[in-house]
Amino acid sequence: MAAQRDYYQVLGVAETATTDEIKKAFRRLAKLHHPDRNPNNPQAAERFKEINEAHDVLSDAEKRKKYDQLRRYGAFAGPGGFGSGGAGSRRGRGAPQDSGEFDISDLGGLGDIFSSIFGRRGTGGGREAEPEETETEVTIPFRVAALGGTVPITLAMPEVCPTCGGTGAAKGATVSTCPECKGRGTVSFGQGGFAVNRPCPVCRGKGTVPSQRCPTCQGSGELRVEKRINVEIPAGVEEGARLRLKNQGPKGRGDLIVQIHIALDRFFRREGLDLVGVVPINLAQALLGSRIKVKTLDDKRVVLRIPPGTQHGQKFRIPGHGIEKNGRRGDMYVEAHVTLPEKLSTEEQEAVKSFAEKAGLKY
Repeated sequence: MAAQRDYYQVLGVAETATTDEIKKAFRRLAKLHHPDRNPNNPQAAERFKEINEAHDVLSDAEKRKKYDQLRRYGAFAGPGGFGSGGAGSRRGRGAPQDSGEFDISDLGGLGDIFSSIFGRRGTGGGREAEPEETETEVTIPFRVAALGGTVPITLAMPEVCPTCGGTGAAKGATVSTCPECKGRGTVSFGQGGFAVNRPCPVCRGKGTVPSQRCPTCQGSGELRVEKRINVEIPAGVEEGARLRLKNQGPKGRGDLIVQIHIALDRFFRREGLDLVGVVPINLAQALLGSRIKVKTLDDKRVVLRIPPGTQHGQKFRIPGHGIEKNGRRGDMYVEAHVTLPEKLSTEEQEAVKSFAEKAGLKY
């Protein structure tokens, strides 16, 4: 099961954020991911639900206090993580000094988190946690989203230490059972009927400790590196789509989920599989008709006939030059925008007045 995302990360705010900052972040994200704005994206509803759940907890002072206390216990640190508890986690099986009995029933979806945490009890020493999903977001050019292509991204993530192979031990060092967790790889926090298991801070969840730590990774068994990944973008991908890259997560085990955002194009906008581009024409072209050249998404030139009497905002269809997806292809539409001169000379004004009188136009 993938780790529950930290609610502060969900809203993209610091843990010291004010209530106003939390509400502002919520409104922005809710508007962006609302299912009504993403009818073709089935993941939008889940993302919207996650945003609402995070806001429900962090915008309520009492719920937020309880949530922050759980974060200090390391409930959201993930496997091998240390949460925000820091050195305080070294108290082993004893309860943290600020712990107390409290009701967590009003934290909504957090019940699933604790099922996940409790399910990790009894993990044997040296057993690695199940591979987890890692999420990131990337903004891609409009044309790459429409035509497909490859987008490189660079992420900082942990990789297996090349010196010790992930053991955390220096060459020739002896490995013994961890004295803190007695080889279990986890320690328990809490009191009364409430307890939280988390990876042991001494052995980092391995269940064993070396007599001498690896000089490269300082015993962690991993290094944080800048990893360059090429993301293959399928043609016709939509805003908010989530692409799964198998085994591209930390240490090459978990999956990497890439959420796609699409940059605006200076010419085209998208309506389903159709493309709409705005082309300016002058008054004479609109009144008398004309022929203009327009560029398609794949940089082809198409001659378009503008008929006499073309109205501002009128659209002209160019079949088969839209976005292609799953064997279907949309059309391209050219939207004519009639531009008028800002100033007229005296002679030009007289000519327009003469035309207006002959055409019966009032002015």
